[in-house]
Amino acid sequence: MNRQRVLRTLTLGTFVMGIGFNIWQYVFNNFAVQQLNVQPAQMGFIQSVREIPGFLGFGMSFLALVVPELSLASLSLMVMGLGLVLMAHSTNVATLLIYTLVFSVGFHVFSPAQSSVALILSEERNTARLLGRLGSVSAAAAVIAATFVLLGAGPLGLREVLIVAGVISAIGGLVGLVMGRGAQGRGIRQQLVWRKRYWLFYSLTFLMGSRRHIFSTFAIFLLVRDFHITAQVTAVLFLVASLLATYTMRLQGHLVSERGERPMLSFYFSAIAVVCLGYAYVPRLEVQLNLPHLLVLGILFVLFISDSLLSGFDLGVNSYFRKLAPPSEVTANMSMSQTINHISALFVPWLGGIIWERFGSASTFWFGVVVSLGCLTLTQFMRPGEASAPLATAGR
Repeated sequence: MNRQRVLRTLTLGTFVMGIGFNIWQYVFNNFAVQQLNVQPAQMGFIQSVREIPGFLGFGMSFLALVVPELSLASLSLMVMGLGLVLMAHSTNVATLLIYTLVFSVGFHVFSPAQSSVALILSEERNTARLLGRLGSVSAAAAVIAATFVLLGAGPLGLREVLIVAGVISAIGGLVGLVMGRGAQGRGIRQQLVWRKRYWLFYSLTFLMGSRRHIFSTFAIFLLVRDFHITAQVTAVLFLVASLLATYTMRLQGHLVSERGERPMLSFYFSAIAVVCLGYAYVPRLEVQLNLPHLLVLGILFVLFISDSLLSGFDLGVNSYFRKLAPPSEVTANMSMSQTINHISALFVPWLGGIIWERFGSASTFWFGVVVSLGCLTLTQFMRPGEASAPLATAGR
């Protein structure tokens, strides 16, 4: 394995994915509503279908038997780029649904492939640092994407912005395919495994996914529905969060590496429980305490940005898993973790919406608090010294 060439190719892929995915994230809702008049029920269905490729994670493990993960990551960028270009030419809800699915396949193949290459490439002691470095690259790409949307969406139009994102993704994937050709080699044969000793990794993956889907679905929704923020304000929020994350991700990777996964994840889950608690109660303060509207909105903005910054600590879960698993089991379990994560994606937003309608928005975010505390509890089962032995013998 040519480690430096693999690292350069992986960094390029992470950057290109950050550009393409974030441009899509910033403009998709406006494009669907303004260009195609997509209704709420249709949007919910599209988002649910978009998560289906997340269940295809095991398929990547089979592909990895034939195609190196680095090449898979580059090919997936090309598929995602194709999906974005096609999406820009959508003429109705049906075509938007199909093209969004193409885009989603590319994204969901890239994620476990990237994680697998990163974990295989890293040494046990340096895993968190490498993941932090890649997180910083992704955050920098998000800054560029947000800036492009802010400056380009008006003059170019939303369709053209999607086309640009697609072209960048496809070209980046092609360049990565050429750069990384032969760098990784065939590597280690990947085993499709479900290990009892990884139960903590699986459980945390599921609960973290559940909490993330609660917040990502309803935090901005609350701001738009109750505080009437515009799409430009949303882009600025993501831009500020990404700018700050560019600097904090490396620090978070360093902290996890130096202080250990359990203490830093304990801090993380405690903090995001406070964030969810804030979203449950802060919106009431305008009425209950007669606080100025802008002050309440400002507090919610700070909580939203804080959640984005704190999410960098979740690399501690993958870092902990790397200490447990031999290289031969990394790809299969990264694919499995993505599949587990997406199980929650199909029902947690729906469940959160039902809770919102029946009991109010605060109850939805209380749901997030409970899930965060569940993660905090599970984290206490981490044993820093338990991982060394399996790495020495596994896969033989």
